[in-house]
Amino acid sequence: MAGPALLVMDVQRAVTERVPDPDYTPRLARAVAAARDAGVPVVYVVVGFRPGRPEARSSAMFGALPEGAFTDGDPGAAIHPGVAPRPGESVVTKKRVSAFTGSDLELVLRGGGVDHLVLTGLATSGVVLSTLRQAADLDYRLTVLADGCGDPDPEVHRVLTEKVFPRQAEVTTVDEWISGLS
Repeated sequence: MAGPALLVMDVQRAVTERVPDPDYTPRLARAVAAARDAGVPVVYVVVGFRPGRPEARSSAMFGALPEGAFTDGDPGAAIHPGVAPRPGESVVTKKRVSAFTGSDLELVLRGGGVDHLVLTGLATSGVVLSTLRQAADLDYRLTVLADGCGDPDPEVHRVLTEKVFPRQAEVTTVDEWISGLS
């Protein structure tokens, strides 16, 4: 039987260090805990590159990162400990902005019978936007937890969550989503 999965995207130390909202990670942790309690799979998506980062060189965005960024030896590549995966939870490594590009995310989701994605992550204008657009084209049902996302530009976040995303997804809050799980 098909069902939802909670996607926790790019919530890595190097990214979360730049989030000005001190309540972001604890709020996301509540969503992760509620998903686990309700039996909703939690799937983590991270940016990651091989040593030497050959797959990043052709990307204007990722090629500009410092040498060693988001490789195995980079402490900034680790998922924030406040929302860290449990044993058995999927961690998907992507090579571009969308969670689907350069990853096996779709195989993980289809193999798990997932047809509804609940999106969270950093940044709203990056991984969330790109993943939402690609997931819509792949015919997933979509929910965005607006306060489970964050962006360096609050106005961009507001426009995306209030005007753009509602065209393809249900947009709600972490607390509203949690209350709907029971």
